[in-house]
Amino acid sequence: MKLFSMTFAVYAGERAVKTLFQTFLALVGGQQLQVFEADWVSLIGLSLGAAVLSIATSVVTKSKLTSTPKDID
Repeated sequence: MKLFSMTFAVYAGERAVKTLFQTFLALVGGQQLQVFEADWVSLIGLSLGAAVLSIATSVVTKSKLTSTPKDID
């Protein structure tokens, strides 16, 4: 799978959506249990931030996997 191919985009997008919903549900759950207080804009912003970080992680991880290390003699 090449970096920035359609297959990569689908997998990275799926991971980002999962991360977004997991973060959102965790934050809403914490708010409902009165662990902390946050408004809806903050909840959505943090969830979107987590999704962006997930995509960045996918790109960096894939870049490391596709680069070939130089042989050390």
